[in-house]
This record gives sequence, C-alpha cells and structure tokens, in this order.
Amino acid sequence: MASVQPFKAIRPTRDKANLVASRSYLSYSDKTLTEKLDHNPYTFLHIINPDYSDVVKKSGIQKFEITKAKFEEFQKKGIFLQEDEPCFYLYQQNNNRNVFEGIIAATAIKDYQNGIIKKHEHTLTKRKQMFKSYLEITGFNADPVLLSHAPNKTISEVIEKHKLQRAEYEFATTNKSVHKLWLINDKTDCNMLINAFANIDNLYIADGHHRSASSALLAQTSNKANSQYFMSCLIDENQLNIINFNRLVKHTNGFTENELITEIEKSFTVKYKGKQKFSPTLKDEISMYLAENWYSLILKPELLNTDCVSKLDPAILSDNILAPILNITDEKTDKNISFEAGTSPLSAIKQKVDDGKFAVAFILKPIPMSAIKEVAANNRFLPPKSTYIEPKLRSGLTIYSID
Repeated sequence: MASVQPFKAIRPTRDKANLVASRSYLSYSDKTLTEKLDHNPYTFLHIINPDYSDVVKKSGIQKFEITKAKFEEFQKKGIFLQEDEPCFYLYQQNNNRNVFEGIIAATAIKDYQNGIIKKHEHTLTKRKQMFKSYLEITGFNADPVLLSHAPNKTISEVIEKHKLQRAEYEFATTNKSVHKLWLINDKTDCNMLINAFANIDNLYIADGHHRSASSALLAQTSNKANSQYFMSCLIDENQLNIINFNRLVKHTNGFTENELITEIEKSFTVKYKGKQKFSPTLKDEISMYLAENWYSLILKPELLNTDCVSKLDPAILSDNILAPILNITDEKTDKNISFEAGTSPLSAIKQKVDDGKFAVAFILKPIPMSAIKEVAANNRFLPPKSTYIEPKLRSGLTIYSID
C-alpha cells in the first residue's frame, strides 16, 4: 500500500511559470546555460547557479547556502507563492510524440525504506551524501522523482475530470513541448487519490534514484514532518517512454575489422547488413556499426542466460563483447566508452564513427517495463546506462518545502 499525500507547494505565479521552469541544469551546454542566465532573470537556473557570474565558484556547503539565499530572494520578490491548503498537482507534458500525465504528490519515505517503492539502479554513497546536504541546507526540493505505477481506474478518472478545467499553467518550451499544470484541492478528489494509491502494491522509480536515496538519508536524521516525504510525479507505467542507450567505443583493442568480427562470431551469429543504417528488432539482437558497415549480432542460444539481469541486451553486450574482447571491464569509469541515448539519430552515431572519434558503435533495443519490474522485484540492478526514460520533468514548477 503506497502512502501518497497532497502538500503545500511553493510554485511560480501564473504569469512567470514559463520563465521559471527549466530543464535540469546538467542538460544545458555551458554556452546555453550562460545565455539562459544572462537573458532570463526568472529562470530557476539562477537558484541552482547563484554564483554563475563570479570568477571563483563556490562548492559544497557554501554553494548550498547561497542557493538557499537566492531561493529566499525569489520568494521575497513575489516570483513564488505558497499554497494555503495541501494540493495534488496534475502535470501534463505533450511533446508531439507522446502525452504524459502524472500526479505530483508527497510520497512517504517509509515506502522507500520498506520496499514498496522499488529501485533498479545502483546509487553512489558520495552523491547520496551530497544531495542529502543540499536538502538539509537549502530546505527545499524542486525536482520531482518520477515514479510509475500500474494502471488505476480511479486515478485516471480524477485526471480526466480535472483536464476539463482551465489549467493553472499552460506554456510551450523551445523543444516544442507543451506543459500544463492543474491544482487538485477538492477534498473528495484528494481522498480518492489517497485511497487509490493506497490500493497500489508497488511504485517503481523511473528517474531519480539518487534523489530518493538522499531524501531517505535525510529522514533518518531529521525530526521535521516534511522530511518524512519526498516530492514525486506518479505516472501510469504504460505512459512511460523507455528509450535505449547505445554504446560507442573508441578502440577495437588492437583487432582489425575482420579479426574483431571473428572474435565476436565465437559467441554471436553475425550477419552483414550493408551500408544502410540498421536498428535491431529481433530477440537478443544487437546492431553493430564498424568500418562503414552495419551488422546484426544475435547471441548463440547455448550462451543465453535466464537470469533477470544477464538476459538483457546491455548485459549480453558487456559479458560477451565489451569485457572479454574490447577490455571494457568497468563501463562506469572507462573513458574509452561513451553512451548515447536513443533520442540521438543513428546518422549522428554513424558520423562519430566515420569521423574517427569512435571505432565501433553498438545499437541496443529499449528494455521493456516488464523487465525493469522483474529486476526491481528481485532486488537487482540494471547495467549502467540501460534506459533513458521520458518524460523529463521541469525544475521549479512545484517546490517541496522540507522546513
């Protein structure tokens, strides 16, 4: 039973929502980030980068303290308001390819601790501690964790009801997405959502493993009521868009083109696919681009493993090619491997190999939600960079106060 509650969000005034909300600052190039900060005085990026114009940048606790001060400055200037009563928030994102709709809410830390909220990625202790310090010092969280849940009729009915009303926010962004936000503050509807989520057995982290883990760390040492919850956006798992991550490797470990193919043929059935871009479609199939040619690689049946992690394409590639043939034994730290989300076109990946930046590329299929749930249910973890999951949420649209 998932414990999900409404909360009093701090959020932009209606006229400034489109100016405040931003992508994760990590997704911007240095040039674009500077342009945003120079030309938009309302962007949430000013709160995350309060010292961007300073010659000497601050870090750690000092950085978090001036982040808090900048946040309080935004509040004093009336850029943000805070709800008088707890609300749920219906968020919709339409990028012309997919429409995503989820409920932004406060989700119980105890559900993360007792396994009702399932995870499928490793978290790094250093990053968890850093995010915990950030939350502790700034006193707010502006990035919802993306959680998925099984389809639920009651939740869908509440969503459809509120979509008929005027949205509190409606704006388009430069990536051609339309964002809408509705307030759900009717007590009957709020109770319907609380009870509907209480009847859901498990929630699954789609994006935000470190944010969840750091909130759980903070809950262990804080006696503030709000610290026992974290902000999340809960979305029907069927609406998630799960995209693949491809692998590009800078070398062939000394093998010529023919020698590399011969090595791979020891474990895979290799078929030449010609010069035209080729994406894998068959079970256990991986696409390889090498020396201006495309190949289909299918692991030999006798080498297939039924383990929930080992049977996935990223593990098949790691266990049978990257580690034993190309000597890529730690994908998280090896500088000879790069990961490209499936949002990048194959033509761009091909060009990087043709230009000599990389020697070989491997194209993988998206991992289905059923496989992610199986891994999480067995308390296992996906290989690094296995999934790129949409929607990607905006920072600063709803802010959860921990104080």
